[in-house]
Amino acid sequence: MEPVKLGLVGIGKIARDQHFPAIAGNDRLNLVATASRHGRLDGVEGYHDIAEMVGAAALDAVSLCTPPDGRYEQALVAIEAGVHVMLEKPPAVTLSHVEALVAAARKAGVSLFATWHSREAAGVAPARAWLADRRIDAVRIDWKEDIRRWHPGQEWILGPGGFGVFDPGINALSIATEILPRELFVESASMDVPEGRASPLAASILMRCGSAEVRAEFDFLQTGPQTWSIEVDTDAGTLRLTQGGSVIQLPGEAEQTAPDEEYARLYDRFADLVAERAIDVDLRPLRLVADAFLIADRRVTEAFAF
Repeated sequence: MEPVKLGLVGIGKIARDQHFPAIAGNDRLNLVATASRHGRLDGVEGYHDIAEMVGAAALDAVSLCTPPDGRYEQALVAIEAGVHVMLEKPPAVTLSHVEALVAAARKAGVSLFATWHSREAAGVAPARAWLADRRIDAVRIDWKEDIRRWHPGQEWILGPGGFGVFDPGINALSIATEILPRELFVESASMDVPEGRASPLAASILMRCGSAEVRAEFDFLQTGPQTWSIEVDTDAGTLRLTQGGSVIQLPGEAEQTAPDEEYARLYDRFADLVAERAIDVDLRPLRLVADAFLIADRRVTEAFAF
């Protein structure tokens, strides 16, 4: 088969750090165009927006790396043009947006892939397999990082539809929903929202997995070492995932780690979906965030500036 002719929408930090290298290393894909109001990639045809790109370039598929607010409209432009679509996480601002995109993709006969890159971390599949027949007693999630380091100057992330600390936090929820053998349900939540902002800098969620308590702590103001860890207490001991899921430690065993291949695996999966004209959309992580926003006790904190 000929390589998939791919267009990339949005060429900010995540595109340059992760998407471009993963695409360049995959001979099943050929990056032929980009769309961005803020820059271009040397050697690749550049357009102002997705409508212009889809109208002018001969594309098979697009990958959307823009902020979630507005992604529904962008994806719909591609789908209605018969172009396959891959979505960065979170896939859109609302559940109904994603559900509408699924319906549109089915009608158009094109692929739609809502990606959760942290599920591709090296420790996630082994954790899922080990936990499959274990009794879950308790789960602790700590996802704490520095907004200024990972999102420098990105005001949108604290605005309406920006998700705030749930932009990274949804990665933890994507892992939890993948590895735990029973569904998660939100019981209570709290959020710290800076004065004049719409999305939280910190949040706590209490969930249940069967009878087990699942506590998640998210913080966007952690300096120094960053924390991305999940601990699962079971009848056979405690499983630990650290470094965003790339390091796994099973009870009584040494830590196991492997190279970061998250985005390489995502693009391999996307190439498979395009070949099959299939849809891969899991809304569970987004639904947990939506539930938390719905019932959270909101605390207004001091103003925040990047």
